Amino acid sequence: MSTGKPSITSKKEQISRAEGWRRRGPLLPALIFLLVVTQIPFVFTLYYSTQSWNLVRPGSRHFVGLSNYVDVFGDRQFWQVTLNTVLLIVGTVLISVVLGLLFALLLDRKFIGRGIVRTLLITPFLVTPVAAALLWKTSLLSPTNGLVNWALNPLGIHVDWLSDFPLMSVMAELVWQWTPFMMLLILAGLQSMPRDVQEAARVDGATSFRLFRELTLPHLRRFIELGSVLGAIYLVNTFDAVYMMTSGGPGVSSANLPFYIYQRAFLGFDIGQAAAMGVVTVIGTIVIATFALRLIFKSFSGTEEAA
Repeated sequence: MSTGKPSITSKKEQISRAEGWRRRGPLLPALIFLLVVTQIPFVFTLYYSTQSWNLVRPGSRHFVGLSNYVDVFGDRQFWQVTLNTVLLIVGTVLISVVLGLLFALLLDRKFIGRGIVRTLLITPFLVTPVAAALLWKTSLLSPTNGLVNWALNPLGIHVDWLSDFPLMSVMAELVWQWTPFMMLLILAGLQSMPRDVQEAARVDGATSFRLFRELTLPHLRRFIELGSVLGAIYLVNTFDAVYMMTSGGPGVSSANLPFYIYQRAFLGFDIGQAAAMGVVTVIGTIVIATFALRLIFKSFSGTEEAA
C-alpha cells in the first residue's frame, strides 16, 4: 500500500544524480568553450562546403549541394597533395621513432655529460615551428650559404635542396623537430622497465641484442605506438614548415593538405571547395585516429598481449 512518501531507492537516485552534476559542474565551462571554438566553426565549414562562393565575385554565393565534394574528389592535384601528406607523415614518424629510440637507448646509460646531451637533444622540440623552418631554409639548406652544402662541398656535391628535393627537405626539418618528442616518450618507457628482469636475463646469459629484442622492444611497443599516433595527428596539421620553406612548390610537389586548402581559400578565393577539402580532411583524420587510438587503448589496458 502506497504511503505517499518517496522510496529509499528514488532518494538514492536523486542523491547520486545530484552528486554527478556536482562533479561535472566545474567541467561545464571548459565543455562549452570547447564546443564554441571547435564545433561551431566546423558547422559553418559544413555549410560553406555546400555553397559556390568565390570572394572575387561578390554576390555569387549560392547553394550547390554536394557539387564541391564531387569537384574535390575529381581534382588530380588534391590526390597528389593527399599522397604528399601521407608520405610526409609516414616518413617523418618512422624516422623520428627510429632516431628517438636510438637516442633514448643512449640516454638510458650513464656517462659523463649525460645531462648536457639530454638538454641539447630536447632543444629542437622547444623551437617554434616558424623559427625552425626559417633556420633550415636560410642556414642549413640554402644553396649559396647553407651549412649542408658547405659540408658537402669538399666532395664536389652542390644541391639546391629546396628546389630539387622539396618534400624531403620539409621532412628533414620535421624529423629534426619531432625526434626529441619520440625520444622523451620512449625514454620514459625505458625507465619504467623493471631492472631486475634485465639483470636476471643477463645472469642467464642473454646477449644485449637478444635482451633488446625479447624484453626491451616488446615493453616499448605501446610507447612507440602512442608516440606514432600522436605525432601523426599533429603532423596532419603541418603548415608552418611547408609555407616557410617551399610554399608548396615547385607546383604542388611539396604541398600538403592544410597548405593546399589555404591556397584554394586565400589565393584561389574559392571558399566552397576549400571548405569541402577541409571537411574531407577532418573526417579522414578522425576515422584513422579513432581506429589507431582504440588499438593503443587496448594495448595500455592490457587486453592485448605485447608482441
